[in-house]
Amino acid sequence: MRRVVVTEFISVDGVIEAPGGGEDFERGGWAFQFDRGDEGNKFKLDELFEADAQLLGRRTYEGFAAAWPERPDDEAGFAKRMNSMPKYVVSNTLEDPSWENTTVLGGDAAEAVRKLKEDGDGVVLIAGSAQLVQALTDAGLVDEYRLMVFPLVIGGGKRLWADTSAPAALKLVESKPVGDDGVVIQRYVPKDA
Repeated sequence: MRRVVVTEFISVDGVIEAPGGGEDFERGGWAFQFDRGDEGNKFKLDELFEADAQLLGRRTYEGFAAAWPERPDDEAGFAKRMNSMPKYVVSNTLEDPSWENTTVLGGDAAEAVRKLKEDGDGVVLIAGSAQLVQALTDAGLVDEYRLMVFPLVIGGGKRLWADTSAPAALKLVESKPVGDDGVVIQRYVPKDA
């Protein structure tokens, strides 16, 4: 069975909106204000190469599809991996996806992801996609949360968990600072897992 792993750049106050900029969010680009160091960069690279596929909400997909195909590859192969790996986008409105290796999952998001989990092995990585993450959290379909917490209070913007239908108790499995600016990687699993 596949594991669904959420990975997010997140502020101390829970904002995940536009960490790299590129959106119409006046406070975007906040993740670039901090040095996550070699260890933080390696963490992001390792999790991408560990994953067998990406799972994205439509808005995050459209942002990624507009940016990644044009990015030059680096020596680690990050852009090449982003572009070549299978991508699943949960949407009832997206037609004719432009990014290579993309499959649209329509219908009920939780049911579509439940089938995706059952139909294979490996890790499916979700970045951004706050609305989708919240729906999957509510449905009990997230196996792990990997949060790169930046020491910043943004004060507004899209949060990872807005209003949820029920509390989701988590168990901390790792916490470690990376870089020189106080960035912390925190990994959680559902408490009952």
